[in-house]
Amino acid sequence: MTPEQIGITIRKLRKRQGLRQDQLAGAAGVGLRFLIELEAGKETAQLGKTLAVLNALGCNIEIIGPDGGG
Repeated sequence: MTPEQIGITIRKLRKRQGLRQDQLAGAAGVGLRFLIELEAGKETAQLGKTLAVLNALGCNIEIIGPDGGG
């Protein structure tokens, strides 16, 4: 998964939940500029803040290794 794909997914989930960018940023405790850049696929987005946004959207993340295990 690329940063651009993560950004697209976050944007879709946000819109599906009827949230504006400023509302999601506030719920996640991140700045509006950060969220805008994250949705645009910024490659250097901070992992902790990205996880906070995903958590605010109610997302779970699963990492699956190349052997299929976590």
